[in-house]
Amino acid sequence: MTDQNNDNDLISILTSTKRIALAGASNKPDRPSFGVMRFLLRHGYEVVPVNPALAGQEIHGQKVVATLAEAAPFDMLDLFRRPTEVLDPVREAIQLGAKTIWMQLGVVNEDAANQAREAGLAVVMDRCPAIEMPRLGIAGPAA
Repeated sequence: MTDQNNDNDLISILTSTKRIALAGASNKPDRPSFGVMRFLLRHGYEVVPVNPALAGQEIHGQKVVATLAEAAPFDMLDLFRRPTEVLDPVREAIQLGAKTIWMQLGVVNEDAANQAREAGLAVVMDRCPAIEMPRLGIAGPAA
């Protein structure tokens, strides 16, 4: 099934989202999550980096938290995790009231996606907001 979103869906998600929990955040400049987090911050999103190994440190001036519960409330969970490691964070995001699950490039987990959709969340898989936003002409969250 993979990603079912059309451009209008993505525009709606990216303009209505304001606060993002970024799971798998890294303080290493060569990691994709590092660059995507910087991109999202520069475009006006509030981004909370989540990584238990880095909790208490800062990435791009944002304090890293250990758990999704510490990042809550958030509109979107942006997952920089292996496909086999996304089910638990997706379930937690559902419980915490997230509106969107966004799985990064190369991250596809149909079970997690189906559970999120059944709970009423929007699901984006195998895409990157730092690629989709320029493609769609989105500056950032709507005011």
